[in-house]
Amino acid sequence: MVAVHAFDVLGDPVRRRILEVLADGERSSGEVSAVIQEEFGISQPAVSQHLRVLREAGFAVVRAEGTRRLYAVDAAPLREVDAWLDRFRRYWAPRLDALGTELARGRRARRPPGSE
Repeated sequence: MVAVHAFDVLGDPVRRRILEVLADGERSSGEVSAVIQEEFGISQPAVSQHLRVLREAGFAVVRAEGTRRLYAVDAAPLREVDAWLDRFRRYWAPRLDALGTELARGRRARRPPGSE
């Protein structure tokens, strides 16, 4: 049940992008807003609303530093999503392994003679 709620939260591309920005480390709300406003063309209040959703769903934490609000990823809900997805990995893991093998085979085939 937790995973379904998580997918509701993560289903929004703006919220996914915010998490990507935060995955690189703690960021101020202003920094997050600047990136998201530029990429998505939405207002600062709209970005704040997305940050609130992420915070209330447990995907982000916030702390005050003077007048700034600093956001960071909280990995616990992401681990729950990962655990839920684990039962489905068998569907794509072998294909990804096969793709890796084919890519390596293609790289070997393109090498000039004598470069091994």
